[in-house]
Amino acid sequence: MTDAEWAEVRGLLPVPGWLEGRGGQPEGYCHRQMIDAVRYLVAGGITWRAMPSDFPAWDRVYAFWRRWRDKGWARELHDRLRDRVREAEGRDAEPTAAAIDAQSVKAAASVPAATRGFDGGKKVNGRKRHVVVDTLGLLLTVMVTAASVTDRHAGHSLLARLRHRHWRVRRVWADGGYTGPLVDVARSVWQIALTVVKRGDGASGFTVLPKRWLVERTFAWLMRSRRLARDYEGRTDSAEAMIWWSMSMVMSRRLARQRH
Repeated sequence: MTDAEWAEVRGLLPVPGWLEGRGGQPEGYCHRQMIDAVRYLVAGGITWRAMPSDFPAWDRVYAFWRRWRDKGWARELHDRLRDRVREAEGRDAEPTAAAIDAQSVKAAASVPAATRGFDGGKKVNGRKRHVVVDTLGLLLTVMVTAASVTDRHAGHSLLARLRHRHWRVRRVWADGGYTGPLVDVARSVWQIALTVVKRGDGASGFTVLPKRWLVERTFAWLMRSRRLARDYEGRTDSAEAMIWWSMSMVMSRRLARQRH
């Protein structure tokens, strides 16, 4: 990170337990070193053991990343950055509208058969990333499943997560993959108006559709991180953590540019 980025991130980091009197020991490495190492891995797509010697030892960096994954700190940092970006754009920290979509990616050999599948529509053998974004394209919630899981099936769990954490969201735009009973369930159970944006009957080839392009742009941002070009993670929560880290990089850089 640049000094400008670190100035934005430093005040948003989760506070270690030992600083609040909850026990534990001080960490042996500074957070900036560890965060830089994780960001380098996500951006460059390297393996853990290929961590350059400029950073702390790879096993210490992995232990740091795993602890942040298990305690939910990677998402906590991401959410604080998102709130800061929304406020910098003149928006309220809590969104009221969102868009939902999914992306299928190939899985590496390290992905177990239990959490991988075949997406017949995209002809992809791997995993599927289900996301909900706000109107700025910032992530609200993420869920990683086998690629064989349909958008309608995953949509139930994804909208439930969205409703639990972002109770002000009342409208969600989606594509034709989310039609059917999910529309009625979203309205009756979570009080969310799931609006399906369909292509026109005469449309052919690539067409930019209103609201749905918000999610496509977010996927483009994520795919700049080489670690996300393919799914390498053995666990789905590890794959979700990589997505949180990738989007945190996008937002911290945006904040640094805006402030300076």
